[in-house]
This record gives sequence, C-alpha cells and structure tokens, in this order.
Amino acid sequence: MAETYKIVIGLEVHVQLLTKTKLFCGCRNKFGLPPNSATCPVCLGLPGSLPVMNREAFRLALKAALALNCRIASHPGHPPGFTKWDRKNYYYPDLPKNYQISQYDLPFSHDGWLEINVARDPKKEFTPKRIGIIRAHLEEDAGKNTHDESGRGGDTRVDLNRTGTPLLEIVSHPDLNTPEEAITYLEEVRLMLRELGVSDCEMQEGSLRCDANVNIHVPQPDGTHHETPLVEIKNLNSFRAVGRAIKYEAERQYEEFRKDTRGEYRFGKWLKETRGWDDTRGQTEGQRHKEEAADYRYFPDPDLVPVVVSQEQIAAVKAEMGELPQQQRSRLVGQYGLTAYDAGVLTAKGRRTVAYFEAVAAAVGDGKTAANRMSDLIFPALSDRREEIDAFPVPPAGFADFLKKTGPLSKQDRVHLLGHMLDHGADVDRAMEATGIKPQTFDEGTLRAKVAEAVAANPKAVADFKKGKDAAKMSIVGAVMKANRGVPNDVVRRLVDEELAKA
Repeated sequence: MAETYKIVIGLEVHVQLLTKTKLFCGCRNKFGLPPNSATCPVCLGLPGSLPVMNREAFRLALKAALALNCRIASHPGHPPGFTKWDRKNYYYPDLPKNYQISQYDLPFSHDGWLEINVARDPKKEFTPKRIGIIRAHLEEDAGKNTHDESGRGGDTRVDLNRTGTPLLEIVSHPDLNTPEEAITYLEEVRLMLRELGVSDCEMQEGSLRCDANVNIHVPQPDGTHHETPLVEIKNLNSFRAVGRAIKYEAERQYEEFRKDTRGEYRFGKWLKETRGWDDTRGQTEGQRHKEEAADYRYFPDPDLVPVVVSQEQIAAVKAEMGELPQQQRSRLVGQYGLTAYDAGVLTAKGRRTVAYFEAVAAAVGDGKTAANRMSDLIFPALSDRREEIDAFPVPPAGFADFLKKTGPLSKQDRVHLLGHMLDHGADVDRAMEATGIKPQTFDEGTLRAKVAEAVAANPKAVADFKKGKDAAKMSIVGAVMKANRGVPNDVVRRLVDEELAKA
C-alpha cells in the first residue's frame, strides 16, 4: 500500500541547567520558591544593572554539547572557539527587559548528532538512526505566566523567579518521522543530560520543555511530493503529549491539504504558524503566525564580552563526562552478551544501577542471569519500596549469593525469599530457614535432554517460532513442565530458547 503521507518533525528542546544561581546574576536557581522572591535588578532589567556570565552554566552547556557530538564554535572568519551573546527583542509580560540574552549567528555549539533506536520492536532488535543537531546554544529563560483557566476572565499572574535561569536550547534537524521516534529522541536526551548532571530534566517543573515543528510530505503520482506549511506546536508538557500532538497535527494538515483545491496550502506559500496543544481536548489550536529572525531584531549584547573556548577547556570537560548511554549500551551487549533491549533497560536506570549489575554479573559469572533477575526481582522491589539502588538493603555481593543459592527455585519462591530478606534484614540462608523454601535438586543436563526431545516432537511449533510467533514456544515449555513436575519455569524457558536457537 502506498504511503499516504510522511511526517517530518524537528524538535526544539529547552533544558534548564543545574546551577545554584542564574545565568547573569546571583539570584537562586531553585524551583518552588515563593513567587517573585528570587529576583534582582539584573534579572529584572532595571537601569544601571549589568549581567555577569555564570562560569558553571557555560561548563554544563559545553558538556551537553560535546555529548551531542557538536562542533564547538567553529565559525568561518572567526578564531576557533569564538562565540558571542545577542539580544533577542520581543515583548511578553514575563520578559521584564523586553529582550532575551541569547545567541544568534555564532552559537557556541553546532552541527552535532544523536543516535536513537528506531526498530519496529525495540525488545528484539536495534536499528540505529542518527538525528542531526543544528545547534545547542545557551540563553536565559523567561518568567512564567499563570492564566485563569476557569473561563471567568480572571487575572493572569506573572512570576519572574524563572527569569534569567540558564537554559540550553537544542535544535534538531527535521530528521524524525514518527511520534514514536520523537519520544525516543526526547528520552535519550533526558537520560544523557541527567547522567551528565547537566539538568534534572523534570518536565512537570519546567526544567525540560519541548516545541515540535511539524509538517507532512504528500507523495504525488509523478514521484514528487507536496509539502504542507510548517507548524510549531507549543505547550507540550509530557512525552505522551508530544506523541499525541504530532499525530493529531499530521492528520489535521492532511485534511487541510485534501480540502485545498487551489494549491495554496503549501510550504513557502503559507506563513509558518504557531499552534498550542490542548491536552484535555486532544487537539492543536491556532495562536499566531510565527516570527522570523528579522522580527526579533537581533544585535550583539553590548554588556557581555565574547567567549573563546579553548582546547584545554574542551579536553577538561571531555575527561569528566564518563561513559555516555550510547557507549554503555554497546559495551553491555559486547561484554556481557545482553540483548540490545536488556542493555537499554539497564542503561535507562542510570549509571549506579549499571554499576550494581556489573558487580553482580562479575560475582555470578553470568551477565544474562544477573540482568534477568534484576528485572524480575530488584526493579519491582525498588518500585514498591520507593527506593533508589543506592539505598537497596541487599548489596551486590549479597544478591549474587542469593542468585547462586536460589537458581533452581521458581520465580515465585525467589520473590518470597527476597521479600523476607528485605523485610527482616536477613541473608539468604536465614531467609530459607525462616520460610522453609529450599532449592529443588535436578540435573540440568537431563532436563536439557528432555527439552531437546520436546523440541523435536513439536516441528509445527518450531516452524511457527521461526516465523516470528514467540507464543509458539510456550506449547513446548508447557509440555516439558507437565512431564517434569517441580522444575523451575524460568530454567525451562531458558533451555527451550537455547534449543530453539539450534533447531
């Protein structure tokens, strides 16, 4: 079936940096303070006040840019590393200076990329796609308007605490083509920046915000395509909202395209539009035609000197970055034989969880078992107890000992034993004694032979499994479990998987 249309998506991600103070003044950079309590003459733009650059903000922004594989201030006609600050002029009630200190033609980083997994089924495969980064530049945030949503015409309140907060804007190329790809990209950006300590990326607190630029390409019979006008979607306050808004907007644009009999609803013939996302109604709503660069009347900020980033600075920041998520996933697959999915799950939990896993895997001598048991046992326990891995009462050595002594047990018995250990502070031996749960003895070699017989006796299930029907293997698992009462289900599944791989 021919493709109805292709969605083309570029994202503008705004990330607040984890500094103690604002970008150009000494006011506290902290969420949740009383309204308008973290302000001063500088961030309010009062006469006679002058900005001073926050060194830590620039260091964090540089770290993020290097992680995004960006070139650092490489601009023809200027010294290597040269970047400057510009004033972006516009009026909003929450912008007290009536301009925003930002970067225009000489951003401190540009031309980068970020790789994401766009496999149809990420649990089974890894299909890389490189998303281009146009630029990542540093700027100050605006304040926040709180509107009366009741419809009764109440006042809009302005909180200027956020004014002047260090903000990194990451602008992607229009390389994303589905709502799912957009969400995957955002998840990767959030994970990476959190791991680097650049930002906490809490969308509900506004420290990560996203605008989506969307249009569609409609194929034509002659092999060309028509492009609809570009729309920038605002008010996206969750990853789910990003996906829903992109899907809705693509469908809306296609309907507009179909109704257009004069060929006017086209990119270049129609002004770029800004639309807001109404999450309750599940639709975008027109707000205004988008301003262009000339409308902002950019000019260099006369109060801030340019910055020249040295190679020594770049080397120092690179040295403290550590292993990035993309590198870590690849290493976990190669070093421990994990699937791309298992490596992705561990990496998404953060570096401390990966360190815990690696200690367990080293002690057990089996990375796959360590990863499986962490998913089965530790992750649910952490969720139930609302704990981070650092606070988990069972250290890696204790969990490795648990795995060695409970390998033959069923998942249900392992869950029961670990629960007793957590509730009573017991080790695995005392937990077994208290619960009466003991490993059942069986010979894995004999069991493997039984599995091989069951695989040979079920050629149709094997053929269906080879065609991609995972559920087909369960008939083989069931047959083995029925003929060998009491053997652990997960051991049987592992052996069935191994024998099917040989079939």
